[in-house]
Amino acid sequence: MATALIMGALPALAATSPVTVGGPFTLTAPDGTTVTERSYAGKWLLVYFGFTFCPNTCPTALLDMATALQKLGPDANKVQVLFITVDPRRDTPAVMGRYTQSFDARIVGLTGTAEQIAAVAQEYGAYYAVHRTGPGPDDYLMDHSTYIYLMDPHNKFVRGFNADASGDQIADGVRKAMARYHDDGAMRDRHTRRPDKPS
Repeated sequence: MATALIMGALPALAATSPVTVGGPFTLTAPDGTTVTERSYAGKWLLVYFGFTFCPNTCPTALLDMATALQKLGPDANKVQVLFITVDPRRDTPAVMGRYTQSFDARIVGLTGTAEQIAAVAQEYGAYYAVHRTGPGPDDYLMDHSTYIYLMDPHNKFVRGFNADASGDQIADGVRKAMARYHDDGAMRDRHTRRPDKPS
């Protein structure tokens, strides 16, 4: 059984100090095209690391994120869910595409070379390791962290959701983050707006 490791310290850190989570990446989409973090510029991202052979935590997380997209209604158009594999050997672009489509057509599954996966996992602080279950080449599962990362439209880490967060809780967290982002932007606009000249 795959081990689920929850990085529970990150939400607290997000509230008290700057956290460097996320960064540049180069991965492959289900249609075979190369994508980078710039491919999703202007979108809120929900990022989750897992694998298609995962027996429990990954399907649950994807179902919760699919539910969150439904709960967000029109605001879901501002959100992109990314499911990044930690098992690139088995999770080809076609496999990732079929898997994510079974949860929600709006979820994008990304894969890449072993080196590309290691690089993006390091950027996000995600953990994964092979857990052997037998002597055959496919006799293994992946131990991995089970943290959902919320990134703002400028690819900055906002907060995270633990594995037990429901779809409703994720949607509520995204809505609140969007509202704060909007309010902060309006505040910046007020501070930078030039005063009207007296008539």
